[in-house]
Amino acid sequence: IDSAVQLIQSHAGEVTETSSVYETSPWGFKNENWFLNLVIAVKTPLNPSDLFHVIVNIENSLGRKRNNRKYTSRTIDIDILFYENEVMFSETLVIPHPRIRERKFVLEPLNELIPQYIHPVEKKTIRQLFLECNDQLEVKRFGNNQSYLSPKAKSPASPIPGTI
Repeated sequence: IDSAVQLIQSHAGEVTETSSVYETSPWGFKNENWFLNLVIAVKTPLNPSDLFHVIVNIENSLGRKRNNRKYTSRTIDIDILFYENEVMFSETLVIPHPRIRERKFVLEPLNELIPQYIHPVEKKTIRQLFLECNDQLEVKRFGNNQSYLSPKAKSPASPIPGTI
């Protein structure tokens, strides 16, 4: 996670906020290992498509191996959840991420960072989506939850651009 955040900071734009890290049981398949998740906000000069390509390169550099199985363990999985208030549908990228409302492991850290943000498709706040989520899988804060940013790097000025 540290490497992913640093590479995003180096290649995609300024990481302005990070949620706590959450430990979660696997979603969509059975696995004995739990996953670690967090949400970051990125102020980026890249358009969504270019940002997506940078993220794929970061995942590859961190050892991500893609296969035909939809849900499987992997070293890293970076998703673009929102890009400001844009709605985008292409063969390779859908923004907002289409399964946000189904996934507690996504909604919990989003609710920590941007509870009042209104989902541009659902027209509900993140807090509302979190409270309505039917996902029963366990999500809990992990470890000491150190920030991935120095205190002076945290900036509330731009809470949503390029949220990953």
